[in-house]
Amino acid sequence: MTILDILSKGGIMMIPIILASIIAVYIIIMRWLALRKLQSDSRTFILQIRNMLLRNQVDDALLLCKNTNSPFSRMTRAGIENASRPRMEIKDAIESTAKAEIYHLEKHLGTLATIAGIAPMLGFLGTVTGMIRAFMEIQERGGNVDATVLAGGIWEALVTTAAGLAVGILALIFYNWVQGKVEQMVAEMEQSSIELLDTLHNETGVSTHELAAK
Repeated sequence: MTILDILSKGGIMMIPIILASIIAVYIIIMRWLALRKLQSDSRTFILQIRNMLLRNQVDDALLLCKNTNSPFSRMTRAGIENASRPRMEIKDAIESTAKAEIYHLEKHLGTLATIAGIAPMLGFLGTVTGMIRAFMEIQERGGNVDATVLAGGIWEALVTTAAGLAVGILALIFYNWVQGKVEQMVAEMEQSSIELLDTLHNETGVSTHELAAK
């Protein structure tokens, strides 16, 4: 008996469970690819910005931030634009931008969390419908039944429960993994932005008054 044969025993409740699993896999792959690309692009951006700041090219660095569509560029831009303020205010500006970026990085994670919660419930619903089907068979045959007659309902109950739990567990694991990666990446970008501004102040010798004038 193949996996498809087993899944087909789950009855109609397998349809929403399978659809939920497809959506979950799509979200997981899209978020993983997006985070991977962002991490790669951020390294290149950091090097470019640092080189510009070391050469005292503040305007060029700010222009690069404006022309680059990424969370890190927007956080760095917020830092540079507030560089004439005290360090704590610069940090607050970067963290404020970071909070807005987290919202975009966590796109569709709410759907993944919903799947993690609803898939097991769909499985349990399949368990109930399977047992109802089994008892209907018993009633129709006046109690004169054997294991073969009840097999269909029992198959439906067990398969939907197993499928729902499997989808829910995997969705929850990947939800927590993606969310953790997002938080880690944002924290790293915040720190990198602040370090770049330290480079601007400490190594290039640009004063806050010069930055304000720019």
